[in-house]
This record gives sequence, C-alpha cells and structure tokens, in this order.
Amino acid sequence: MNEKTGDKLGFWSIVLLAINAIIGSGIFLTPGSVVQQAGSKALVVYLIAAIFASILAISFAAASKYVTKSGAAYAYSKAAFGKKVGFYMGVLRYFSASVAWGVMAVGVIKSTISIFGGDPNKTMSVTIGFLVLMAIITIINLFGQRVLKWVMNLATIGKLAALVLIIVAGVVLLITTGASSHMAEVDQITQNGQKIVPTLTTTTFVMAIVSAFYAFTGFESVASGSEDMEDPEKNLPRAIPLAILVIALIYIGVVAVAMVLNPKALMTTKQVVAVAAIFNNEILRDIILVGALVSMFGINVASSFNAPRILEAMAREGQMSKALTKRTKNNFPIRTFFISVALAILIPMAFEYNMVNLITLSAMVRFLGFIVVPLAVIQFYRGKASEDVLPADKNVVTDVVAPILSIIVVVFLLIEYNWKAQFGVMNASGQVIDVNWYAIAMMIFGFVILPLIMAWISRSERKN
Repeated sequence: MNEKTGDKLGFWSIVLLAINAIIGSGIFLTPGSVVQQAGSKALVVYLIAAIFASILAISFAAASKYVTKSGAAYAYSKAAFGKKVGFYMGVLRYFSASVAWGVMAVGVIKSTISIFGGDPNKTMSVTIGFLVLMAIITIINLFGQRVLKWVMNLATIGKLAALVLIIVAGVVLLITTGASSHMAEVDQITQNGQKIVPTLTTTTFVMAIVSAFYAFTGFESVASGSEDMEDPEKNLPRAIPLAILVIALIYIGVVAVAMVLNPKALMTTKQVVAVAAIFNNEILRDIILVGALVSMFGINVASSFNAPRILEAMAREGQMSKALTKRTKNNFPIRTFFISVALAILIPMAFEYNMVNLITLSAMVRFLGFIVVPLAVIQFYRGKASEDVLPADKNVVTDVVAPILSIIVVVFLLIEYNWKAQFGVMNASGQVIDVNWYAIAMMIFGFVILPLIMAWISRSERKN
C-alpha cells in the first residue's frame, strides 16, 4: 500500500490521538460521583487510578515496539500465541470497539439533548441526532486521513483547553476571592441534614478507584491503526505513557480545584456537565459545556479511526476477506469503515438505546485484552512468540515487571468489579432479586456465538 508520509500520524499526533481516545465525557460528567464515594481522599483515588492505568499502558507500549502491524490487541495476541488466539481476540475487539463507538455516539446525543433542556429518553430525538452525528463523522472520514488527523488534533486541543481553563479559572478565583474549603471539610458537607459522603470503608475506597480508573481507559485502542503512523515502534512506546501523564495531571488538577472551590455543587448538581456547576460565571459555564461537547465528539472521531482498522488488520493477515483491505485514493479504509458504522448504528438501535448490557460486554472484552497483551509482552521478551517480531531493545522492567503488575491490577479490578449490578436485577434498595438473563445472553453471544460465526465465514472465504 503506497502512503504519503504526510498522511501518517507523527509523534505529536499520536500523543493527541491517545489523549483524544482517553478523555471522553467522564471527567466532565462524573467526577462528582468519585468525590461522593471517596470524599477528601478523591485525589488519592485518582492518583492510584492513574498509576494502575500507567502500569497497563506501559505493557501496551512495550507490545508496540515488538509488533507494528495495525490491530493493537489482535496483532499482539496473534504474534504471541498464534492465529487462533489472534482471531478470537480480533473478533472480540472489533465487535466491542464498533459497539462501544455506537454507545458513545448515543451518549453524546443524550448528553447534548439534556444540556439544551430536552428529553434524552425521547427515542425519535435520539435517533435523529444519532444518525446526524454518524453522518458527520462519515463525511470527515471520507475526506481522508489528512482531514481526519486535523479534526482529531483540533478536538483534542479543544477538550484540553476546556480542562486547563477549569484549573486556571479555579486557581484565579481562589487567589482573588479567597473562597475555599479545606479538603477534609468535604467529608462533613451535608444535604437535607444528611452527610453526602458516607464513612469511608475499604470497599467504597476500592469502588471509587474502579470508577476513576474508567476515566483513564482508551489507551488500549491507540495502536489499532499503527500502520497509519510514522515509526510506530519508536513513537508509540513514548506517546502512550506521555498521554497518560498529561491526562493524570489534568484530571487531578480539575478535581482538586472543584473540591477546594465548591465541592457541594460538584456532588449535588443536577446539571449534566457536573464540573461546570462549581462556577457561578455563566460565560465560564458555557465554555466548559462547549468543551464537554467537543470532548465527546472527539472521542467518537477517535473511535471511527480505531474500530475499522481492527477488521482491516484481520483482512490483511488473511483471516478475513482480502476485499476488506480496499482503500480509496484518500487512503480511507472504505469497506471496513462502512461495516463498522453499520454495526455502531444498528446494534444500539436494536437494543432501543438500552446501553447497560452493551457496556458490560465492552468492559469484559477490555479486561480480557488487559490480561492477554501483558502475557504477549512476556512471550516477546522470552523469545517465545508464535510469529516473527521486531528485534526490539528488551527491558526487564517494561517487558516483564510491568506486565506482571498489570495482570495483578486487572485481577484486583475484576475481583472488585460490581458483578451483581451487571448480571443481576436489583430492587430499589440495591438487593439482587433476579438474574439478568439478557446480560448473560449478550456475553454468550459476544464471547462464544459471534467468534464461531466469524470463524465459519473466514473458513468459507478461504475455500473460495
């Protein structure tokens, strides 16, 4: 495939892509819930979550120096463990990435409708907005990689600017007005005579870490389009940890400002963009709202870049039809994109925008990748890969210690995962009253039936 280097993503574009893939709506919409769970220890929670994410990111960065083919977890698992494991991971990652894109797109539309005072549960409004958003993202992609790169970079700079503005404006307000509360006071804030923050236990602290950790995920998909990047074996291992560091500093800065400036507003607001509630200035609030919308749009554009390239990577490796490798003169993977956009639109619509079970499937696939990729890195280090990999500089810290720590972190997160809420039907008091067979059926379809169907299609293609 002939590609102009100018069309490829350079180092700083990769850093911005990683930031764009990680920062979505979470930091704008949900920091209040983490503060509500952890109280004055919220900053410690975000710091621990950032350390967990950094350990995992180092494993993914280490994998990217050995394997530069597109596909991320698919490419790494295939190189380390062979075609069958690779195919299984590829199918799961592709399906969950496409579904997650659709879920995020619906999330953008529902949040946008709420911000402008509409009813986010009105199916017709959501459907129209959803289709319009997907049409805009399709048009951006049709213009080719140069325009896509420009839009992604602009969206990332926009969301970073909004978050930096929160920090700067907060610090200026603290200096000029002296209005502040001590971190410890957060635990004593009351509403209707009741403390908002419950007494901190080990369980609530761990659950807060799990909640904060999700704000850092997304780095695992960055290498999905590594063949569209300049020197991925050099740039990806440097870009991913740098992106996590930048995001950790910004997240902790935003939460610290909110906790000192107006923690009660952050925890009790009914506004969709919770973090805007800490300011009384309407102009500041509006700028933050725009930043949140740009952020949510940006993560959708990043998904439109990553998801199609997983399926394309499988086709290039001969595990799916070679016809799927077709690109336009603008270097746009047209066939895999339209299959991905169809999945992203049709599956959420088929579920009538009920996202809980779709999100659970996506989370489970993500956790599987978080175990398989660190194991793959250890295989590369030991020289036991199933396929030839690049002769990268081996490092026991990044290639053995970090992957082992990654697996320990993931096992810890899985043990603490709220399985009852995902696979049980809860009553108003939070007790499990029935089994969620819908969620279990979705898991069986995603992890067993779909891979079998795709394997049959792949085998049929090879016979022809």
